[in-house]
Amino acid sequence: MSEFQSRSSDGGWSTHTAQASIRVLTVDQHALVREGIAAILNRATDLRIVAEAATGEEAIAMCRDYRPDIVTLDLVLPDMTGAQAVRRILDETPGVRVVAVTAAPGDISILRALEAGVRGLVLKAMAHGELPQTLRQVHAGRKVIPRQVASKLAEYLGDEGLTRRELQVLELVAQGNRNKQIAGLLSIADETVRMHMKNILGKLRANDRTHAVTIALARGFFPLHLL
Repeated sequence: MSEFQSRSSDGGWSTHTAQASIRVLTVDQHALVREGIAAILNRATDLRIVAEAATGEEAIAMCRDYRPDIVTLDLVLPDMTGAQAVRRILDETPGVRVVAVTAAPGDISILRALEAGVRGLVLKAMAHGELPQTLRQVHAGRKVIPRQVASKLAEYLGDEGLTRRELQVLELVAQGNRNKQIAGLLSIADETVRMHMKNILGKLRANDRTHAVTIALARGFFPLHLL
């Protein structure tokens, strides 16, 4: 027998006793999303939310305090990327398993999350029907990737990625900087910036700078809120 807390219908927390419950920490900057996940999981007898977090730092601290079995994590957080949060969580609490619950299945953000150690993925639009079973499968040691996410990853399989410097240049372009400004900010020559932009356009198959930024945002090279 084990004791746990769960969110009640009035938004408070209640203490219960149950056998073999899967303890879950939910991480999402939006309270309504966390409440929605709680509503889904509270219908299951074997899944219980023990804590909630709105930021990556909160999630890391709560993992230390509550030692959940599974963390459901949005890949867009206000203080760090999803992949950064996953790495730090697993470094400090290596026994936990992480399931990404994301709205936009950009291939790069998902690939980074998988490389960081995410064991399962659920699209927010499909969470109502798929989240409980995904958590059970991940808890049992399986890796779960939805078909539509796998298709998105396969679409760009073999594409050459952007280098760290190219990412820096493209982020500065997205922030509205021109080549001369970028050169000054990165302490490189204007010609070097033009060379990087040419490579970026070719790798992303983009028509121009604006198109390149649009593609990069859609694929998750960098999140919009960090610009």
